[in-house]
Amino acid sequence: MESSVVRKKTYGNNEDCPAKCAYRCSKSGRPKMCLRACNTCCQRCHCVPPGTSGNTEKCPCWAHMKTHGGRPKCP
Repeated sequence: MESSVVRKKTYGNNEDCPAKCAYRCSKSGRPKMCLRACNTCCQRCHCVPPGTSGNTEKCPCWAHMKTHGGRPKCP
């Protein structure tokens, strides 16, 4: 039971996605596209890296998701 509490604190839950993605995409040149991709990644990975870019090592799932063209999916 304790590990689920730790996981929830570390990764948050899907309800946190809109707020975390709003901050993550706040400096994006294409905010609507960024938000759409970010929310998809957050729903799948259950985490959003800190900051407005980079820091993907904090959320390994985020770094490994790719588009059909092989480019990084998550902003």
